[in-house]
Amino acid sequence: MHHRSPFASHRIAKALAFLTLSCALATPAAYAAKQAPTKKQATAAASAKKKQTAKAPTTKKVVAQKKTKSSASAANRKVQASRSAKAGTKVARKATAARAVAAAAAGAAAVAVARPSFGQMAGLHQVSDPLDLKSSVALVLDQDTKEVLLSKNDHAVLPIASITKLMTGLLIAEAHLPMDEILTITQDDVDTEKHSSSRLRVGTQLSRGEMLHLALMSSENRAAHALGRTYPGGLQHFVQLMNNKAKLLGMSETQYVEPTGLSSRNQSSAHDLATLVNVAHGNTLLRQLSTSPSHEVAVGNRMLQFNNTNSLVKSDRWDIGLQKTGYISEAGRCLVMQAEVAGRKLIMVFLDSMGKYSRQGDAERVRHWVENLGDKHMVAANK
Repeated sequence: MHHRSPFASHRIAKALAFLTLSCALATPAAYAAKQAPTKKQATAAASAKKKQTAKAPTTKKVVAQKKTKSSASAANRKVQASRSAKAGTKVARKATAARAVAAAAAGAAAVAVARPSFGQMAGLHQVSDPLDLKSSVALVLDQDTKEVLLSKNDHAVLPIASITKLMTGLLIAEAHLPMDEILTITQDDVDTEKHSSSRLRVGTQLSRGEMLHLALMSSENRAAHALGRTYPGGLQHFVQLMNNKAKLLGMSETQYVEPTGLSSRNQSSAHDLATLVNVAHGNTLLRQLSTSPSHEVAVGNRMLQFNNTNSLVKSDRWDIGLQKTGYISEAGRCLVMQAEVAGRKLIMVFLDSMGKYSRQGDAERVRHWVENLGDKHMVAANK
């Protein structure tokens, strides 16, 4: 059995301790080396990280650019919408303007090709007279002596428009119907002949006296029609009575088909109408209502003001006892009056006058002429 020296044993123990310590130190280093990337991997990782770092702002920039483009696109859409709206507005305005121009042109064309009156078609305006009247038919006579002071086509038979209402009023007044009886405007009273407007709506209720007042003073068509429609026996019976009355008065050149004058088939002559004016002037109610300057009526909750269609009734220069105006295109402007001029009671008839105020103008010309007439006698138009 061999024996080792204490020195040798000490050296072996020291070596073993060193070896154990080295292994312990080497193990974590090897693990760390195993887990750590290689130099190439570290370089690649650093490069990738660098790229990512560089790419991140780029991506943000792209996103920002997209947002900017999106905002710009939205703004452009708003601008385009605004431009489209403005363009649409301009187009609408142009279209409206174009329609207005077209309407004006149509109106002008309608005026240019307005239906000529029966007097124009008959050539009655070519007949001259000493006063250069604008009416193609005229008659002025002394009511007391029946002396004819001026005549022009006085037997020509023409449409008489709302002069018709004078006969309507005469029949109503002479029938002694209750003037406080309430009448109602119905659809039957609406004008289907000329489609004229009226302030008396369907359903309006007024007394017979008020209807008569509006018919004579302001030439209210619905009121006149209601008077004939509600007459005992009905409308057709009333029209028959109008024609019977004309025959009874010797008005052989007169015919009526309805009570308003809207129909051009209501016709008469200046000679016949002078007879009618003379008879109507004898009725106090007709004198009062036809010469009233204005009248106010209550229609439901409204108060309506109606004015006389003859402006001469408001003039201090005139003393008018009875009057009635009329107009449809076939008849022209018409006017009949009883008035006192230069101390003489005159009956004046003017038919088929051209121009809105020409019939009043003709009346003024006759008045001035009569005032200066003196001892002169009848003046007849050239035939």
